[in-house]
Amino acid sequence: MRKNQKVICGVLALLTTLGVAAGCKNTMEDTIKLTVWVSEADKAFATSVADEFKAKHPEKNYQIVIDVQGENDVATRILKDVENAADVFSYSNDQLSKLINGDALTRIAGERLARVQQANSDESMDAATIRVKGETGVYGMPYTDNTFFLYYNKGVLTETDVQSFDGILSKCAEGKRFAFPMADGWYTTSFYFGKDLGYEVTYDDHLAETTIECDFDGEVGKAVTEAMWNYVRDDRFKADVNDSKITAGFNDGSIVAAVSGIWNKTTIEGYLGENFAAAKLPTYTLNKGTAEEEQVQLKAFAGYKMMGVNNYSKHKTDALDFAEFYTNKENQIKHFEARGFVPTDKDGRADERVQSDICAKAITQQLEYSKTQKGVPSTLWIPMEGLGTAMITGKQSGKFDVAAQLKACVEGIEKTTK
Repeated sequence: MRKNQKVICGVLALLTTLGVAAGCKNTMEDTIKLTVWVSEADKAFATSVADEFKAKHPEKNYQIVIDVQGENDVATRILKDVENAADVFSYSNDQLSKLINGDALTRIAGERLARVQQANSDESMDAATIRVKGETGVYGMPYTDNTFFLYYNKGVLTETDVQSFDGILSKCAEGKRFAFPMADGWYTTSFYFGKDLGYEVTYDDHLAETTIECDFDGEVGKAVTEAMWNYVRDDRFKADVNDSKITAGFNDGSIVAAVSGIWNKTTIEGYLGENFAAAKLPTYTLNKGTAEEEQVQLKAFAGYKMMGVNNYSKHKTDALDFAEFYTNKENQIKHFEARGFVPTDKDGRADERVQSDICAKAITQQLEYSKTQKGVPSTLWIPMEGLGTAMITGKQSGKFDVAAQLKACVEGIEKTTK
């Protein structure tokens, strides 16, 4: 009996262990893991969205990992290992061609596409649309505009002052300066776009760039570059700046106006308080002191931020569901309240809270003077950064060869397939 009892107990123990193991295995197999990449500043917001998404789907066992990845270079990271990259990721729409060429984006289709198209502005949907191998498709879900404008201290500057560079600079005395990120091509292209200069890119069937042409280095472009150089040389103008230097300057009062984007709204508003103000970009003076002198309106890039879904996601439908949830009207409004991001959702943009917002008004005005950030050469950024950096360095030495530096910049941008 004792031997039989031992055998029975052993069998029962084995069955129990197998049962537990099977249960664990089923639980692990049922877990749907989604990795989501967003900017560092959006991590808290994305985490709250993920928690809400899981709460709305109690029938599924979601594990959502929020990781940080800058939107400006998300394509570079994804294409290093697209099959193991994030399931869902935020990206700027100028990276669309590169991501498509790397087979990294899922096409939005069916009823989901109809919902997204109906909800969002035509401009934002156009930014997510591209023609691939003769067929037009949508490859992202927009959630906010991505452009730049002017922040200013209205305790120092009036609405009339901020209409022009010269008006702003006229009030920059006793250590107060106007900041503009001159070493960043995303911003400095606005000088050239203001005179309708630009580039042209041709692609093959796989959206790989074949030729790139740029007309920044003609006579008009040289005059534009000369105007930029004149501002950089002005001690009232702060050219060597980034986000952290701009916000710090508003905090200590050394900066009274700066060109930046919506992501700095909360910080700058906190520093300026009742003196917080925003406006469209100012005009700059071209051919100053000559018979051809004129005021030129800066024309900004008008891009959009998207949520894309990896074409190699192991849980593509769930990833699409999350991306659609992240970008729905309710979450676009929450995103606006958290970070000031103006919704692309038409009903969200019409919300009274958005319509009455200082920065939303400035963005709406600036979009009238903008260039769609689509078909942008992949080669644009580094040469433009180099041009601006050369100006900043040149201020210290007193030397900057406009023609030579501009020629080198355009040669770096242009591309011809041999």
